[in-house]
Amino acid sequence: MQQNQFLNVIDRDEAERRFRTALDLSPLMAEEIPLQQAFQRVLARDIVAPIDVPGFDRANVDGFALRSEDTFGAREEEPRKLRLESRVLATGMVPRDAVTTGTAMAIATGAMLPRGADAVVMVEHTDTAGQTLIVRRPVTPGANITFAGTDIGRGETVLWAGDLLTARETGVLAALGIATVPVVRRPRVGILSTGDEIIPPGATMRPGLVYDSNAAVLADAVRELGGEPVALGIVGDNAELLERALRQGLAYDLVLLSGGTSKGPGDLSYRVVASLGPPGILVHGVALKPGKPLCLAAITVKEERGKPRTVPVVVLPGFPTSAIFTFYEFVAPVLRSMAGRVMRPSGSLQARLAMRVNSERGRTEYLLVSLVAAAPREPTPTTLPPQATDHIAYPMGKGSGSVTAFSRADGFIIIPRQREYLEADESATVHLLSQAIEPADLVVIGSHCVGLDYLLGRLRQAGWRSKFLAVGSTAGLEAARRGECDLAGIHLLHPETNTYNLPYVNDDLILVQGYGRLQGILYRAADARFAGHSTAEAVRRATDDPACMMINRNRGSGTRVLIDRLLQGRKPAGYLAEARSHNAVAAAVAQGRADWGVAIANVARGQGLGFLPLQDECYDFVIPRARHSRPAVRGFLDLLAQAATREALAEMGFRVSAHA
Repeated sequence: MQQNQFLNVIDRDEAERRFRTALDLSPLMAEEIPLQQAFQRVLARDIVAPIDVPGFDRANVDGFALRSEDTFGAREEEPRKLRLESRVLATGMVPRDAVTTGTAMAIATGAMLPRGADAVVMVEHTDTAGQTLIVRRPVTPGANITFAGTDIGRGETVLWAGDLLTARETGVLAALGIATVPVVRRPRVGILSTGDEIIPPGATMRPGLVYDSNAAVLADAVRELGGEPVALGIVGDNAELLERALRQGLAYDLVLLSGGTSKGPGDLSYRVVASLGPPGILVHGVALKPGKPLCLAAITVKEERGKPRTVPVVVLPGFPTSAIFTFYEFVAPVLRSMAGRVMRPSGSLQARLAMRVNSERGRTEYLLVSLVAAAPREPTPTTLPPQATDHIAYPMGKGSGSVTAFSRADGFIIIPRQREYLEADESATVHLLSQAIEPADLVVIGSHCVGLDYLLGRLRQAGWRSKFLAVGSTAGLEAARRGECDLAGIHLLHPETNTYNLPYVNDDLILVQGYGRLQGILYRAADARFAGHSTAEAVRRATDDPACMMINRNRGSGTRVLIDRLLQGRKPAGYLAEARSHNAVAAAVAQGRADWGVAIANVARGQGLGFLPLQDECYDFVIPRARHSRPAVRGFLDLLAQAATREALAEMGFRVSAHA
């Protein structure tokens, strides 16, 4: 069939539009592969944690498990003395005895914490004399401990479809015990070089011949983009042989040729491509320098089984510079889409710290941070130069035992060993973990919720990239007030008005209705102190019983505000132990480390725990007024307002109204 668009030069954007319109740019089908083979692959589905990580409250150092209040006031001159139990807690064993007031147990790094203990004092800060432990330095609640579910909570979305699996992400999967991983199938790309003058590297060079460098360059570029190159070899200027090679290439997901795309008498590639079938050549000639003779085509292939598929066929210019330039301009975006991945360049940048960070003098510290764009500030003689204020660095505060902090960080800051702290708003150099920051379309800071996980996952499916930093309702509200995020998820009870969220919103913020959650008392179903009683009676029994251990929430969280209001100044056993998430509270209760705590009903159901309703609360979204019209924000609000979204949230156990 004669076509008349050969070297009908069009502009770059129109060429791209024609090419993309003819193709299916969705990621290829998913396949399950062993975890050991998942490095540099792209996740095809969200990964929801099947277990808590860590799975139990564990010691981070060698030392002694005890109650922190027994060490308060300890110093070299006036140490505290405790009775040392004979049992030594080693890794892999489950403690049978509890730590009581005035007692301590020796514990190894990584061992399970016994009931009653809320801290571990390092062995270096103690002495022993027979059955007496001498403590020379106090510890705070939670010191040298990682609580169960603190890092990852069962039911939490830890990785999302589209995430590129590096060593950071595969470590998360391994920590969750996941042995096979759903990934996007790698696109297979047939690479063919054409021309009588082309010879392979290693062949004997003669005048007039050229070594084939394009095939090697293109193969590695395909690998960098997540594809699998398939060498189709070199074909001379013979139409029959070229057609045979091309038809072989149509078995793959994409075909690349280099050479033979000009309109000279010896240029066969575009002529043979035109004969392969519809839709055929879409573009032949683009207003580019270099790269003008580029040829973009698509061929529909009828499969023996299954529906027909369209294979992109691209004839790149023969000159290496033109070939690689046009490859990255037109082919790379298509290949990335097929592979479900995005490229990321590297380096470092200056950022302002969101909060003060303490460090230990004498040791160089590498602080993982997540970056968000800073709000514009009016220049003053005391402000930092503009290039230093483009980003805000939020420290990743999950500790050295975390497997998720590294996977979610953008980079790290080096704190010199001479420094004891970096001040809030101080400028620091961030060394990027990826080749460059991948800017998020939507930045969310505030309180974590599995409902928010669902919403952000839906946004990713719609093409919006999001970043979420779980810092609690109070810190999220402050970030919104400073204009550092697009929206903040909050659930803050105002004690004077007994209402949620609205009293905290000023004129610079917009409050958007989210959904309702039911907070309540979590307990083990067989516990007679709670089962069958009203919430008020259960709380009274729990606070009156010194052996009934609670697990608290971290200060600054909306749930902590609710707990302190509930207790009205009382501090029952376990009050000083703070968990940083609903999942961590549920894990502590389910494992018997605590007897009760406050969390949302969804988490209680997931852990099979008893639940006594305490308070209906509103989980809402605060948006800086200046960011309300941003496309990603509008996309989030549109998603939230959809009836299907509200139905899905209701099925998850949240209270929803007809519209957001």
